[in-house]
Amino acid sequence: MIKPQDVEFYNEQGYLLVKGVFNKQEIEEMRQGVENIVDRAAKANRDHNAQWQGDFLPPEELKKLVLKGFHDVQYHDASFLRALMHPNMTAVLSQLIGPNVQLHHSKMLVKPPENGAAFPMHQDQPYFPHEKHTMLAASVHLDDADIENGCLHVMPGSHKAGPLQHVGRHYLNAKEYPVSDGVPCIAEAGDVLFFNYLTIHGSPANRSERTRRNVLFQYRSATDFPTNKEHLNWGMGLMVCGENPNFDKVHPEFTIV
Repeated sequence: MIKPQDVEFYNEQGYLLVKGVFNKQEIEEMRQGVENIVDRAAKANRDHNAQWQGDFLPPEELKKLVLKGFHDVQYHDASFLRALMHPNMTAVLSQLIGPNVQLHHSKMLVKPPENGAAFPMHQDQPYFPHEKHTMLAASVHLDDADIENGCLHVMPGSHKAGPLQHVGRHYLNAKEYPVSDGVPCIAEAGDVLFFNYLTIHGSPANRSERTRRNVLFQYRSATDFPTNKEHLNWGMGLMVCGENPNFDKVHPEFTIV
């Protein structure tokens, strides 16, 4: 799927857009999976607005914005398990991270038309810090994404600065890091944007008449361990390619109560 110069670009810039990772049928299966999750959540009275809270937008604007988001989607629909271990995905991951790659977690994000929520600029690292910073996100586009419907914006090379001081619930000062300063990652359905968890990124609100649906998979090297016990989940540690060289560290330590 990618060439050595693509790996070099990722290492230097902190992100890489890979075209056509998933075909039309695979994308349609995941779209249906997303819609079914939203429907089942509503029927189970578990539907909620996952819009970010904070002072990066005026309160009256925040009230109008909506985001549908649920974690660990591979437990809800088998299409996502197939996607996170897809041969095209592992072909990229093994070059960007290394031969031994694990899943950390997954989630789905739906920005509805006209009022789909914005994401302030931030790094993912504060949410689940790791020792070696191999963690990356793979954002699978289920719809075409552009500036009008709130595509992701990244700040190239920002991962080289290391962890930054965040405010609120882990986002950067919007005056110092406006989304408009980022490079828009315009993509088509089936494309995947890979970016390091230290790469500064965010997105504007969806002001178009089109839905923007994404599925996000977070991956890491099997030799990269968390520095705290936040954001643990049952899927963490699943081997998606290669092998686990640490026999005694094959899954997080849970206590079942």
